[in-house]
Amino acid sequence: MLDMRDRPGAVGVGLSRADTPGEAVREAAAQLDLAQSSFVLVFVPERLALDPLAEALRVTLAGLPVFGCTTAGQITPEGYEDDALMMLAFPRAHFRCASMLIRPLGPCSIEQVSADARRLAAQFSHSAHWNRLALIFADGLSKQEDMLVAALAAGLDDLPVFGGSAGDGLNFRRTAVFQNGAFHSDAALLILLETDLAFTGLGFDHFLPTEHLMVVTDAIPEERLVLELNGAPAAREYARLVGCPVEDLSPEIFAEHPVLVRNNSLTHVRAIQKVTDSGALAFLSAIDDGLLLTLGQGQEILRTLDEGLDVTDEAGRPPDFILGFDCVLRKLEIGQKQLTGKVSEILRARRVLGFNTYGEQHCGVHVNQTFVGVAFFEKRPRVLG
Repeated sequence: MLDMRDRPGAVGVGLSRADTPGEAVREAAAQLDLAQSSFVLVFVPERLALDPLAEALRVTLAGLPVFGCTTAGQITPEGYEDDALMMLAFPRAHFRCASMLIRPLGPCSIEQVSADARRLAAQFSHSAHWNRLALIFADGLSKQEDMLVAALAAGLDDLPVFGGSAGDGLNFRRTAVFQNGAFHSDAALLILLETDLAFTGLGFDHFLPTEHLMVVTDAIPEERLVLELNGAPAAREYARLVGCPVEDLSPEIFAEHPVLVRNNSLTHVRAIQKVTDSGALAFLSAIDDGLLLTLGQGQEILRTLDEGLDVTDEAGRPPDFILGFDCVLRKLEIGQKQLTGKVSEILRARRVLGFNTYGEQHCGVHVNQTFVGVAFFEKRPRVLG
């Protein structure tokens, strides 16, 4: 178990593994200083029924802004978990926020979302010497995150945006975001965050491109479906390149052998969700006819994780905590390689708190199989002289 002295100081953490929504909310909330909180983030395990959970949150946290989403796993002070309800309480002494529910997502209007986000930012009064960022939580089954992130990048100008797509374990049935006392599907939640803490953004994966190239020769972009790769049925061609029978394709294979797309000088993962009954490949990010893809090759995931989280402030101090959004496909690969315990040790040591996602938002792009996060640093005392 984690020593309480090792817990972050700039955010409160409440955890519960109780069986019922009401018990879980009450137990987690009892660990927080709600009177001093500006708002609370809630990350929800798949096992808890959403309507009773929403009612319990409304009653127990009445009068306090509460945001959150369903997840494909939680990153708690103990590391990776699947069954924990986690609450993060952000104290008024260091945080302010404004929020906007974006609904419906399908279809997503870039012009409208951009205008609404710009209006929210203009109405959110600025505190002197405080810094701003944005968090975005989106329905992970909406297939609209690419357009959404592009719209927010246009509307929020230089404001950094970080976030993750809500999950549902590995069920892919229903994902939702939480705002104003209710869970919402086909929706996204934008939170503008202002803080007097220094912060830095993180974003990394553990893949390098190989020489194996694929061209999307037939696709249904609005459904994120690839019907053909290199002129052949998509699942069959992908299986040939990774060296396994089509019938053996699985989330574990997809996690170990992702496809990459180049964006300027950077490569991003375009993760595969599943093989359809017709032999097409369903993706978790935008896909289109003519897109050039490269098969990815994994690097050592423990090393890349520890190096990616190894950040410090200007004084050389490690973060007080890292708010992290980690793709569920990374978690799958880690589990398959029996590295969950070692990864949890790294996450604990680096003070990561967050959830496993169906996709991540970083630098104006929706990506997959990536760790995205925000490292917050303890406020430095003022020197009077």
